[in-house]
Amino acid sequence: MLLRQKIFVVFVTIGLVALIFDLVRRKKLREDYSWLWMLTGAVIFILAIWHNLLLFITRLIGAALPTSTLFFFGVFFLILINLYFSVKLSTVTNRLNKVTQELALLRDRIESHSPNK
Repeated sequence: MLLRQKIFVVFVTIGLVALIFDLVRRKKLREDYSWLWMLTGAVIFILAIWHNLLLFITRLIGAALPTSTLFFFGVFFLILINLYFSVKLSTVTNRLNKVTQELALLRDRIESHSPNK
């Protein structure tokens, strides 16, 4: 990897980490989601600095080029993100259904004991 490319990737990674911290600070991103993005930034930074590790991983998985390895892990990361948020969304949906049912039962109980009947 060329020095200019390494410098560019390092600056992009630092920018990503700074953005994550700022989003968490402004309460736009929850702390429990930020770990995944921080991990991503750390991996990108390590691979940018330690090019031999990227070459080793490329040979290990049998990819032709290091860019293929990065693309593969990028797609894999997106799949993991989708899976993670699908689980979170399912949990929230189940909780919402339970709260909605409890609210309906409470309303029914209040209306059945209302003196306006």
